[in-house]
Amino acid sequence: MAPRSGRTSFGLSRRSVLTAAAGTAGLGLIGVSAPARAASEATTGPQAVALTTGPLAPVPLLPAGAPVRTAFAPAEQLYALFLAICAPMANDINDSDTADRGFMSGNWWRTPNNASNARVQEHVSTLSWFYANQRSWNPYFQNAALLDRLDAAVIHYLSLQQTDGSFPENSRTEHALAPTGFGIGYLAKTLRNLRQINVLPDRRAQLNTSLQAAMRWLLNPANAIWANQIFFANQVCGGLAGSTVALQLTAVADIQAMLNDRMNFFGQHAQSTAGFFYEVLGMDIGYNFQVMLPELGEIFVRNGSAVAASMATRFADWFGYVMLREPNRAGYIAYTGASARTEIPSYDEVPDEPHKEAFGSHLIPAAPALAAFYPSQEDKAAARAAWAAQPGPAPALPKGGLTEPREMALLFYGDALPTAAARNAAIAQLPYLRSTEWGEIRRDTAVKQDYLFVRRPTYYFGGFFGTRPSTTMRSGVGFLWHPTAGTIVHSQQTDTECWGTVAGNGPDASTSLTATYQLAGAAWNGAHVAPGASAFTVNYQRVDGTVSTVLTLAGDGVTRAVRSSTAASEQIPLMLLPSDTITFSNGAAAHYGQNASASATGVTIRRGSATVAISWGSQLTASFTTTSRTFLRDAQRRIHVLRIPHSGQLTTKITVS
Repeated sequence: MAPRSGRTSFGLSRRSVLTAAAGTAGLGLIGVSAPARAASEATTGPQAVALTTGPLAPVPLLPAGAPVRTAFAPAEQLYALFLAICAPMANDINDSDTADRGFMSGNWWRTPNNASNARVQEHVSTLSWFYANQRSWNPYFQNAALLDRLDAAVIHYLSLQQTDGSFPENSRTEHALAPTGFGIGYLAKTLRNLRQINVLPDRRAQLNTSLQAAMRWLLNPANAIWANQIFFANQVCGGLAGSTVALQLTAVADIQAMLNDRMNFFGQHAQSTAGFFYEVLGMDIGYNFQVMLPELGEIFVRNGSAVAASMATRFADWFGYVMLREPNRAGYIAYTGASARTEIPSYDEVPDEPHKEAFGSHLIPAAPALAAFYPSQEDKAAARAAWAAQPGPAPALPKGGLTEPREMALLFYGDALPTAAARNAAIAQLPYLRSTEWGEIRRDTAVKQDYLFVRRPTYYFGGFFGTRPSTTMRSGVGFLWHPTAGTIVHSQQTDTECWGTVAGNGPDASTSLTATYQLAGAAWNGAHVAPGASAFTVNYQRVDGTVSTVLTLAGDGVTRAVRSSTAASEQIPLMLLPSDTITFSNGAAAHYGQNASASATGVTIRRGSATVAISWGSQLTASFTTTSRTFLRDAQRRIHVLRIPHSGQLTTKITVS
């Protein structure tokens, strides 16, 4: 958490942090100045260094009871989780006299965990940090065994680089964006740490040469990654952020010009006109918020990029539409059903560590609306105090995704969390909280995607129509939210838990859906509008024409009139709480966490002062099926799928009072 003075969590001004990041005296270096050292490394070039042979000494494990929670400053608690795995991870480095010597085995990070995957080696930045930074709790500062193993890992990492500067991931002959883009950042931070402690001069020279080759590959306008819209925005942004770091370590004029040019291109082609950052040309909450924003934040911190500021501002506006705030400060439910890649369904009010999205908070000065989505300084301070007060040592991160090196790499900057007052002000400006009567289509003009959002006094609705960029996302009706009950309907990314009509070869939501829009019976172009007493109407159908639907979003509820060419079933994924009372129209009860069925014309759900009524008119046998899908830390919100089989025509209506 950044102190209110605007200084970072390490007690340095932003300028000092950037100076320190560049390897200058800001980190207390002794001897050769950073510019002179960089020039020496750059001109020396890669050396023909004889590789060590034979077994490497193991890095000593931590003593019993370590890491001691109270030894860590609040803003550095995350280091404890990585300190606990530093020695085990280093000791898993292959020290055999084979071509795989230096391979970071052990399945600590990324798959496939094999010696030709450059991404596996990204934790060299983590190990180099522990070697180069002195703390009272860090026994690995200048540890010789750690340095030897780190050196072997760096040698292997650099050996994977292709002659054109790129790195492989899934096969040794691959020239891949992700390992190259992210690798630039991790290799640059490794160079920074080695330079800070003034060790391995030959390896630093090789790192400099490697970084420049990788940047020339990444930033080349002729590279296919720059064609039209950016396909994987987070990966390209990682490369831009890493290049920013690398060029501040060692300036290279022509590469800097390439970076400036590509950053401008990125700002124009990596972001949808709807506001999200492209992932396989669709929106993706997880990659946008947890990966892209922190990388964009690093760029902004380092050079105050106007492009980064503009992109963050447009994204913050978009994000306010797809993050559903649950009552009682529980957190946010994300519109993940329309995410093109990942499934990140919810965010707790104060997330547990590791909390990689926190580093995107550095963009709040440029985009104040982002403050709504980060924990406040006060809440984070309380959570850190509670963590320190827990008995026993800090827990080690488990192998796999939670050991992501991004947290360690970005913790260097601290965070810039908002005050509670700033956060509350931003929350009050969320579109569906700021006003209770409006409709809008956030439209992507390049890929022809329509994201429909409608707010009426008793509900907030979201849906997706148009081109479906990936098979992961689900089309059509997406979510229904109530100001006091919270999220009621929440479509998932699966055929069995999405909101829609299941007929023939699957749900209509698993196809692209063509749609037309009306307001009060007249064509509507999707511009933000206050409907008054009028209803929005969406006519949409499967591309094969077998299922067509008239969706009416009126002041009194949401109605879907469905016509199918075959027998079908209406499928509604309801987010229920243990305290909900669920009653079919015939008086039969259904219960949270249990399956149930009844012949009925509707069902009523009572949640606190809110009543949700779902009606379908005719007597049909409907069923509730519970699932294992839960949300937020307390895991109380659980998806239960309501299914209503019918002969091919049915009208359902959901009202909330």
